[in-house]
Amino acid sequence: MVETIALKTRSGFTFTADVAGPTGGALVLLLHGFPESRHSWRAALPALAEASYRAAAPDQRGYSPAARPDPKDLSSYAFDKLIADAIDIADAAGAEGKRFHLVGHDWGGQVSWGVAGRHPDRLASLTILSRPHPSSFRRALLEDDGDQKHRSRHHRKFLEPETGPMLLEENARRLRRNLATQGVPEAAIEDHLGVLGTPEALEAALAWYRANKGLAAEVGTIEVPTLYIWGDADATVGPEAAHGTGEFVAAAYGMQVLPGVGHFVMDQAPAKAVDLLLAHLGRHPV
Repeated sequence: MVETIALKTRSGFTFTADVAGPTGGALVLLLHGFPESRHSWRAALPALAEASYRAAAPDQRGYSPAARPDPKDLSSYAFDKLIADAIDIADAAGAEGKRFHLVGHDWGGQVSWGVAGRHPDRLASLTILSRPHPSSFRRALLEDDGDQKHRSRHHRKFLEPETGPMLLEENARRLRRNLATQGVPEAAIEDHLGVLGTPEALEAALAWYRANKGLAAEVGTIEVPTLYIWGDADATVGPEAAHGTGEFVAAAYGMQVLPGVGHFVMDQAPAKAVDLLLAHLGRHPV
């Protein structure tokens, strides 16, 4: 059974989280991307619980009302603080002093790369959906063909102050359309807007981009067993960045390409993604 609980961390923030599975099970922490929420992992939580893992999917900094510093203070949304949140949430979810499995999609994937780079001793495994290693992404952005730069053009839009109000106007028409055209079901969109559908929440979510200049981040070579899942119809992450990711992982590495699947893997191919995740966790137990 999936429960929604409040996870109070040592930082003083309290994160809204969906959890499932036995409290003594190895923790699997799942970090969502933008413009989604903890509900991204609705298909993964029951499957992980059935496999005896303790799964926790939080609404992250700014998304959780009790973990929402003023988005005008961009220092509160710096990459280091997002990484620290992941460790704090894992500890609050029962993994204090223990290794755990980390899963991230999109911006949650970016944070997960950062956690793996700086706290490899805490992780038994890393699974990333869509978001390439930051160094591979940066290299692709500089390619002469401009493909990745074109795919990432929306990041510049997120830096503009009028973007938040525009996305929410007319009952969040643009936000709904953008998610729907990328295969996100209507019920899931409603769930995400239940988290993100206020000016306060959306501005906090956009502060992640504004504080970190889009997706800029310094992350070194990863020394954690890593699974990277990428859909070859991803409109925002091109093949150059995706296929280059393995160059920046020194531990066991596997890349799974999902034909015809776009950026929101858990919405378009949840069963396949969960099967790949469970197999990866099984190969690298805590």
